[in-house]
Amino acid sequence: MARSIALLVAAALFASSCGQDPGSAVTLDFFQFKPEAVKTFDRIIEEFEREHPGVRVVQRHVPNAETALRTRLVRQDVPDVLTLNGAGVFGELAAAGVFHDFSRDRVAQVVNPPVQKILNDLGTFGRGEVNGLPFASNANVVIYNKDLFARHRVEPPRSWAELIAAARTFRAAGVTPFYLTLKDAWTALPTFNALAANLAPADFFARRRAGLATFLSAYPQVTEKLKELYSHGQPDRLSRGYDEGNRAFAEGRAAMYLQGSWAIPAIKGLEPAFELGTFALPAVQDQRLVSGVDVAVTMAREPRHPKEAMAFVEYLMRPEVMKAYAEEQVAIPPLRQAGSPVLREVLPYFERGRLAGFPDHHIPLAVQLERLLQRFLIDGDSRAFLAELDSEWDKVMERRS
Repeated sequence: MARSIALLVAAALFASSCGQDPGSAVTLDFFQFKPEAVKTFDRIIEEFEREHPGVRVVQRHVPNAETALRTRLVRQDVPDVLTLNGAGVFGELAAAGVFHDFSRDRVAQVVNPPVQKILNDLGTFGRGEVNGLPFASNANVVIYNKDLFARHRVEPPRSWAELIAAARTFRAAGVTPFYLTLKDAWTALPTFNALAANLAPADFFARRRAGLATFLSAYPQVTEKLKELYSHGQPDRLSRGYDEGNRAFAEGRAAMYLQGSWAIPAIKGLEPAFELGTFALPAVQDQRLVSGVDVAVTMAREPRHPKEAMAFVEYLMRPEVMKAYAEEQVAIPPLRQAGSPVLREVLPYFERGRLAGFPDHHIPLAVQLERLLQRFLIDGDSRAFLAELDSEWDKVMERRS
């Protein structure tokens, strides 16, 4: 892994040193990873180019964006400006020195500090560096059917006891409490993350990397509560996937949906006949909302066109641009206020800085957490799941050393 990251850094720095004819108009290569946001960014680019007639921005979107980016870096073809999901791959590349340090740039000052911390915690090249800027955040929420809640006189739960009581109330009334989609293993991750971020020690991953803690010792409460929630789903949960879950929830076939804000555009596109609401899964009294940087903006550490690339980044990070994007994509701008109306119930977490990053972003992909979680939620063997999670973690760390 270290060798491959070093190759990526060398490729990035080599490519960033290649220039163009200074007399020609500047064309920026914009690597953009979200397929559903292509048209939105086309509009943003058009507006930017009107203000900067000497700069042309070409949006590049390809399937399997992270793999495509690694390939480009190895081929010495680093993009001028990039968007990436604020997850493990971003952290690896940031820590390897691929990206610009924004810590001294004015543009970094517009971001809500707790949101910036979530991104920085994934990895930076040097102490105090800021290697990417949050452009849009998501929220790991429980989506609920406001009409069903009102009809059965259930308030959005504020504690674990209230959440389980709500599930039992709906079950007794013949309403499925949670629509679950275990056919797609990854759909168990939002609930796992919400519980792990609040029930496991805050320094767990630092201690786990140092060999001072284990999942088996720190995560039993996480798995037991996860198993309890999944006992309140529909009988066919093992044969239903994400798309089917979105449709079923939009059709009013469950009171709650254990997903995240990213599912809301798809659900709304199916034109539900009820109003959607959201709340943070209430695992503990001092609840934190799990949130990730859905879109991070960055640029090469030594860009080919530093002035023009920074101008485009500064344009993207204008509050009005971020707010417009968030409205279209049902996201949360990384500011101290504002967000989609359907997310208004969780916005106080952002305003108060009561946020936590996604725990699974700290677990290497090679551990195959999704597969292990899926099997656990089928067989219910908590101890076996956590022991295997520890074993797979250790194997990955040994290969990296």
